Order: sequence, then C-alpha cells, then structure tokens
Amino acid sequence: MDMVLVPNKIGVIVDSFRVGVREGLIKSKEVGADGVQIYAVNGEFAPQNLTSAARKEWKEFIASLGLEISALVGDLGGHGFQDKLVNAEKIAKSKQILDLAVELGVNVVTTHIGIVPEDKNSANYEAMHLACDELSAYANSLNAFFAIETGPETAITLKGFLDGLSSKGVAVNFDPANMVMVTGDDPVQGVYTLRDYIVHTHAKDGIRLREVDPRLVYGSLGFNPLDHEKMAEAAESGDIFREVPLGEGGVDWNGYLQALVDIDYKGYLTIEREVGTNPEEDIRKAVQFLKDFR
Repeated sequence: MDMVLVPNKIGVIVDSFRVGVREGLIKSKEVGADGVQIYAVNGEFAPQNLTSAARKEWKEFIASLGLEISALVGDLGGHGFQDKLVNAEKIAKSKQILDLAVELGVNVVTTHIGIVPEDKNSANYEAMHLACDELSAYANSLNAFFAIETGPETAITLKGFLDGLSSKGVAVNFDPANMVMVTGDDPVQGVYTLRDYIVHTHAKDGIRLREVDPRLVYGSLGFNPLDHEKMAEAAESGDIFREVPLGEGGVDWNGYLQALVDIDYKGYLTIEREVGTNPEEDIRKAVQFLKDFR
C-alpha cells in the first residue's frame, strides 16, 4: 500500500512538555508544530484566572510565535456528566471554557463526558444526555464545538449517543490510541462511523495487553478508577495497556490517516504524550513522523 499523503496541520498539547504554558508554547514552535492545544480547566490558563487583558496578551504571544490554537482542553474529570447532582456546576464551567476558546479565536473544546452506557434508559445516560444537549445548543450558538474524546466506549455507541442530541454542537475529538488501548475498537472503522462528528484529533499510539473494564480507566458513577499516578504508571509500564511513540503501537497510521482523508477531515492532528522521561524528544519525533505523511 502506498503511503497516504495528508493535508492536516500538526498540533501539540502544550502541557505534554510539562514546563508551563509559556515555555511549552516556545517548545511547540521549536519542534515544528503548526498549532497548540492548551489545558484550560485550572492553572494559569483557566478562564477564572485570565483577565481580558491577559487573554489578549496570550493571543498576541501565540500569534507572534506563528502558532494557532487548535483547541482547548476542557476535561473536568470525575465521572464526566453522569452525576446530575453536580452537572449544573460542570455545565457552567464548560460554558466558560467555550467562551474563552471563542475569545481566543478557536472553536473547539475537547473533553471526556464519562462512559456512555449501553442502556439508554439508565439514569447515567439520561444525566449525560441532558447535560450534553444543553452544551451542544450553547456551543452551536457560538459556532463552536464541545468535542468528546473517543476511547471510553466503542465508536458505534458514541455515535448513537450523538445522534440522539438535538444539535451538532457536541462533536468528537478522535483519539485512535484510546480506542486501541481500552475498548479494542478499530480506529480506522471508527473514523467512518463517526465521520459526521469529527472536529479535532489526537495523535497518540498505544498497545493493548489485555482486556480491561473501561470503568477502571475512566471511572463511572459508583465505580472509582485508578488514581492519576497509577494510571500514568499503567500507561508507561503496566500490564493492561501502554502508550508508545507514534508508529510503535496498534494504530494503523496509514489506514487511519487514509480514513481521515476519505471523510475530508481538514482539522488538526494534535500530538499528546502523557508518559516518558523525555517528552520533548518524543514530541519532536512525533512531529517528524506525521510530517513524513505530507
């Protein structure tokens, strides 16, 4: 099979460098990225910590580096939107992050919403549906997208959930490695299944070593996941799955990128590196790996 040629810009999650936002932005430029995704839930880039003047300064600084923002990370953690008792607060916070994104000139916020249950009549499903329907309408009013990251459930289950919403403001951030590592789903077929919803992607690779209950990884109401430190350890050297450099895992990159070309996806391929002792070198290699498809 001939190598597919892709038109997509290459992004980097600034926080993957683990050096703070400003230094991470500089490093993103140095490794050859076109754009960046920035964590905006808490810390220096959270909406409540940014004055209007600071937002303007960040926007100008990013532009001065010749970078674009591909998306903001708006993952609020916990059980996503499964718990109706805390959803009002989470919805309000998510709207603030969407507002910030639009002010910064980007229209995508990525998130995890919790594992979509198979049972559409369950309380968890209802809570998630109501929250996402409200966020979908709000994002739609801004000409923006609140994009669910793939992985906790199969592509066909996620599509069924999205098809049930009343607008297209809730969309998909496609992460092929999560699918490989957790559900064992096929990312290539997943692209075709979710073709009407994909607005952003993560470039990540991984291997699945054994079957795992997705609730252990992502959590679910009444079911606590491994803590973040244990999850990071599992992703690096565990016996469930491992995150590995691009091209060394279970993602069929030629097939996956061809699928994105086939559905006419023109958005970012944004590198996420959550493990490893030398993220800068890993990210630099990942940028080059993706540039080889141009």
